[in-house]
Amino acid sequence: PSRAHTLEPGAPPRAWRGGYFVFETIYSQIGAAVTLLVVGFAFLKGDEPERVGGAAFVLVALANALTADSSGGLSQWGWLALDIVLFAVLIGLALYSRRAWPVWAAGFQALIVTGHVLMIANLRPPTDAFPAVINLSNYGLHAALAVGTFWAWQERRVAGKL
Repeated sequence: PSRAHTLEPGAPPRAWRGGYFVFETIYSQIGAAVTLLVVGFAFLKGDEPERVGGAAFVLVALANALTADSSGGLSQWGWLALDIVLFAVLIGLALYSRRAWPVWAAGFQALIVTGHVLMIANLRPPTDAFPAVINLSNYGLHAALAVGTFWAWQERRVAGKL
């Protein structure tokens, strides 16, 4: 039998998908925890735009994790499509809500989509540049959503006290 999908006796259980573990590193686990905290905050204390933005972010993040493979082949096109969908949702939120955070979030997501386009155009950026842009932009997205949720929560609290 193939050892690619088996675990050693006594090894901790892992969620393997085709021999590739999605949350293998401490960095991906910290990123997932930050995402859960920020999106949970958005669902608990945010208004409709924050909930829609948080739900879209989580759905795209889960879809990205499920389409991951160890070769990085066809998954790049799927990741690009998912990131374009999230970009479109954030632009829609920026256009149809009175909030400022979707503009910032759409800007950070535009950096991610631009990184995909540069990789497809084969402009040969430095090896670590694209993952760095994705990681920093995702933290910017988290910050925009968290700050927007905080201000929506505060506005609702003040409106309730008047």
